[in-house]
Amino acid sequence: MSRHRKSWITELPEAFLDYLGERRLEEVEAIIPDTVGMSRGKAMPSHKFDPQETFFLPVSLFYQTISGEYVDMEIEDQWLERDVVLRPDMATASAAPWADDATLQVICDMETREGEPLPISPRNVLKRVLGLYAEKGWKPVVAPELEFYLTKPNTDPNEAIEPPLGRTGRKGASRQAYSMVAVDEYGEVIDTIYDYAEAQGLEIDTVIQEGGAGQIEINLLHGDPLKQADQVFYFKRSIREAALKNGVFATFMAKPMRDEPGSAMHIHQSIVDLDGNNIFSDAAGEATDAFHHFIGGSQKYMISVVPLLAPYVNSFRRFNAEGMSAPTNLEWGSDNRTTGLRIPISKPIARRVENRVIGIDSNPYLAIAASLACGYLGMVNKVAPRPIARHEVYESDTNLPAGLADALALFDEDHEVREVLGAEFCQLYSDIKHAEHDEYKREISPWERQHLLLNA
Repeated sequence: MSRHRKSWITELPEAFLDYLGERRLEEVEAIIPDTVGMSRGKAMPSHKFDPQETFFLPVSLFYQTISGEYVDMEIEDQWLERDVVLRPDMATASAAPWADDATLQVICDMETREGEPLPISPRNVLKRVLGLYAEKGWKPVVAPELEFYLTKPNTDPNEAIEPPLGRTGRKGASRQAYSMVAVDEYGEVIDTIYDYAEAQGLEIDTVIQEGGAGQIEINLLHGDPLKQADQVFYFKRSIREAALKNGVFATFMAKPMRDEPGSAMHIHQSIVDLDGNNIFSDAAGEATDAFHHFIGGSQKYMISVVPLLAPYVNSFRRFNAEGMSAPTNLEWGSDNRTTGLRIPISKPIARRVENRVIGIDSNPYLAIAASLACGYLGMVNKVAPRPIARHEVYESDTNLPAGLADALALFDEDHEVREVLGAEFCQLYSDIKHAEHDEYKREISPWERQHLLLNA
């Protein structure tokens, strides 16, 4: 074996070793998902990396808004910018196949200098929720659905986003849901996504054309929530890179185009016991109290965690557009896509609750943690659900908040949710989101310039 193949390299996942082949591993990226869900970290030559090594980043990377502005908060000695510890989780080791040289990316766990999990790290927020489930002898199982748009490169933020040209030389047409012809229009991008997924060991269930012009949906297999969140984190980066390689953009904005549907990240959720049995179904195949309580908790508490499911001003444009398939309520129904909580048709072993409220612009770790936290509180507090919705639901007494400000007010008041997710994280997240909203309110939009400049 050649000298550069250190022992830790030979123990990497098979998918990575197949990608590496006989090449020399040139670079390693030690990365973490930030509050937004984007990757941050350090890149280094492979000879500088050791899985047992300790790496550091300043905790202040969590003190920034989406625009990069730093936020003053009531944190003692906030601007000392203390370092926090990164510990590589080698189970997440994966190729970065878009790189010119052979490159490994590894997601890191974040700890304080004292060795405790950093409570404001999104990955640790999800781990905290999963720990509460484990204490009850429960294990959640989730399957995410990723919707996104391919667009023409948009280099001027004042210009509207447009669908890209397909292989026919024409712009993608909307309302072509499930059309194989529409998917084939962007076949080169899809092929590149498949290639990148294979190199990373990421599994795709299905790929479909969604209702928007250039809108694609990728469904993932069901599995452990932390692993699935890691996969979404990797997939979003891979899809962006695959699009760029083919001369287009991929966007995970919830509502990138005014007259096209928004993009969601639906999450299918079930809970199994220590023996792997779905606790949503009993021995006779009937729905259990746990199933109904999970729904009841989702209905009662999800209204408080909307800022984690719809984190930006733009997120609420997805809900506010009529006829665009995004539910604005927390009702539940069997095979009913107008409800925020849908129960898909399935065998008892696969009985699950689909959360259709979550936007693709959310951080997958935080969105999954928040959704599971609501179901957990429902099961622990034995919250009964409202009656099942048997018809279309467009207006409800439980409509989602109209905007980010209203959503944050509810988030700030719900102490049960904050206890489950962690008070320190919730306070920091709220402070960041309030600052982002204040920053947005100072902005002058093209609509204002168009209609008010000479007419008001």
